[in-house]
Amino acid sequence: MTSSFPEISISTDRLVLRAFEPQDVPALTEMMADELVRTWTTVPHSYTEADAAAWVTLRAPAERTGGRGLVLAVHEFLTQRLVGSVRLRATDWRLRATEAEVVTAPWARGEGYAGEALRGVARWLFEDQRFERLELRTAAGNSAAQKVGAISEGVLRSAWIVRDGEAAGRARSELILWSLLPEDLDGTDPSDEDPAPNW
Repeated sequence: MTSSFPEISISTDRLVLRAFEPQDVPALTEMMADELVRTWTTVPHSYTEADAAAWVTLRAPAERTGGRGLVLAVHEFLTQRLVGSVRLRATDWRLRATEAEVVTAPWARGEGYAGEALRGVARWLFEDQRFERLELRTAAGNSAAQKVGAISEGVLRSAWIVRDGEAAGRARSELILWSLLPEDLDGTDPSDEDPAPNW
């Protein structure tokens, strides 16, 4: 029998993390069409509302029910504006380990939202779900994961294809592999800024 995450909502000081809903489609479309998001993720270059609707209604729920992971929309608590998303993927239920991908809307960068959302998810994973390891992969030179207490485990050479401008599809990039364990969350500063659109 395949394990799967429950349907949940996580609250932090400023944020609410929950499953995407149909009313999130316009804001999700705008966020995923951002140039930096397109460069560092695998979303279609011409991301449309149809792509967003398929993600919200079909693909994201299938991640959870299929046991592969969990997709959460990140909203400001006061305004309910979409700040970003956190996706848990490549979940290994035997090892109690998963990988996090964080995307931040262009207008919300530099406010510490990505770190706050990731810490909220990590605490829930470690305390409620009894997970033992959370992994992140970031572009070389992006040390944002370190601000939430993650430890660098090394460089994955030529591990990503950068989709940007004239070099789109041809330029390769190194990735840094980070891990976060339950004990790593102690002493992290929730006000640290997050400079990158995704980790």
